[in-house]
Amino acid sequence: MSRDFRFHHTPVDVLNYEIAQETASALGRMGRALEKALAALQEFDTAHQRSGAPASVQQARRALVMQAGHALWMFVVQREACGLRDSRAIMRTYHVPGEVQQCMGVLPATSMRTANNA
Repeated sequence: MSRDFRFHHTPVDVLNYEIAQETASALGRMGRALEKALAALQEFDTAHQRSGAPASVQQARRALVMQAGHALWMFVVQREACGLRDSRAIMRTYHVPGEVQQCMGVLPATSMRTANNA
């Protein structure tokens, strides 16, 4: 059997195959972005105590929570585009904190200002 998929299939088959490859690649990128955002939040929490933290530390943490929420939203949307509709598995597998889940899809204030000015 030939390893070159293109020789034994129609152009539509080849296109569908390439779309599936890109869809899977995008899903992987979104998953890695979520992992990176959650790791940054975890590292921040390890380095800083939460009770009695100055406003600047609280603000920096909130920014990380928002970034993780956005990454979670992007991953969930990509999974749904792939037909994977149950998000509970993501929350368990990636140990997504409740506060990140609650801000999933919320745009940071700077993004909203940019969108409103467009």
